[in-house]
Amino acid sequence: MSTLRFNTWQNTGGTEVANSTLGTGKILQAVSTAKLDVFTTSSTSLVDVTGLSVSLTPSSTSSKVLVLAQVSVGSPTGTNFGLQLVRDSTAIFTSTAGSANATAQFQNHFATATDTWTFVYLDSPASSSATTYKIQARCGTGSVKINEGSNTFYGATSSITAMEVSA
Repeated sequence: MSTLRFNTWQNTGGTEVANSTLGTGKILQAVSTAKLDVFTTSSTSLVDVTGLSVSLTPSSTSSKVLVLAQVSVGSPTGTNFGLQLVRDSTAIFTSTAGSANATAQFQNHFATATDTWTFVYLDSPASSSATTYKIQARCGTGSVKINEGSNTFYGATSSITAMEVSA
């Protein structure tokens, strides 16, 4: 996991400027994790994708967190499957349309392809405690794989990044 922190800034005169004087919309810190190995599940319930999570501690309860995730996913058994973005134990960025979409942000059916799904969400956690963002996966029957489809010759990668944005 990579961590960038921008707790103070230095102006051209050499004095430090506190975060509170930076204004809104500035990136205060960023954390990122790349998942390079394969994760497989045959669970019909949502489970955490091992290695596809980040944790950051917002500097203020008014801060927002921009979450960016790209997930390479395939279903070698041709099943329905879903992915979900979660803050700690709460599903965020979920659809309100249809009963299947209430539990998984995306759901698709294709036999052997590997596709990259993208999450881009500006969250308002209203917390200054350590906050974890993660991806969960589930399938209908068979299995779903992160970073691999049916053709194991070609590997894939996934990542998740969270950036604290001043409010």
